[in-house]
Amino acid sequence: MAEVHPTASVSKEAQLGSGVVIGPGCVITGRVTIGDNVRLIGNVYVQGPCSIGAGTIVYPFACLGFEPQDYKFKPGQATPGVVIGSECLIREHATVHSATKAERPTIVGDRVFMMVGSHVGHDARLGNNVILVNGATMGGHSEAHDNSTIGGHCGIHQFTRIGRLAFLSGGIGVSMDVPPFCMAPDRQRIAGINRVGMRRSGLAREEITAVDRAFREVFRVHLPKADMIAKLEELSRSSPAVGEMLTFVREAKRAICPGPGRPPRLLASWLNLRRRGGLNNPLDESDDESM
Repeated sequence: MAEVHPTASVSKEAQLGSGVVIGPGCVITGRVTIGDNVRLIGNVYVQGPCSIGAGTIVYPFACLGFEPQDYKFKPGQATPGVVIGSECLIREHATVHSATKAERPTIVGDRVFMMVGSHVGHDARLGNNVILVNGATMGGHSEAHDNSTIGGHCGIHQFTRIGRLAFLSGGIGVSMDVPPFCMAPDRQRIAGINRVGMRRSGLAREEITAVDRAFREVFRVHLPKADMIAKLEELSRSSPAVGEMLTFVREAKRAICPGPGRPPRLLASWLNLRRRGGLNNPLDESDDESM
């Protein structure tokens, strides 16, 4: 039997599983399905259609299932809403917006940890065991695959994909796909593989070695996409993990984040402008003397 605080407002359309706790000030509207042993601690807002899996805990002032931040979406327009998996932790002020497309809802997988102020935009998809650190933002239609970690205040551009076991450092923005198992320490840049995460996930040493070789021979030097695919096909014959990287690249509709072997974006333009005298030397103090 569900436990509903007297100050909570629960829609007649809502379906509550056994052991559910709806804390003070919670508001649940529309068609909402809440699985067994879910806890809405207090002042949580859920708008249907929305489904929350068993054992999930939602902290105060989180908002789930509200309309997408999309000008094309009209108030009252039908939406498949939001599906949240089991045993998730959704911390204070986190938001998950409903989908704009009828084909599928916005999806948050099982055991996802959304920290304070994180955001999952409309039509986005999060796999299982994904971590969004404080303030991380998943843009509309973006994807974060299983066991990926999005650092604090990262911004993931619309339609961008983050591969399985990828790790993004805090405070960066990404608008190109980050391949599985890779680490992104800077904006639009990958610089190695997530060895610690791969070990913790139980990948064999041989698989980690194969992924490292694929990174060095394919992503570090940033080959053209056709050459990437050809090389990954060769390396994946003895490695399922490299095969996963191959599938990721084949399915890419956006560019793949380059490795350290490629100059940073806009560096060539900056150097050319500098060569033409369009930029002052930052160490030149002659301008200071004229002030």
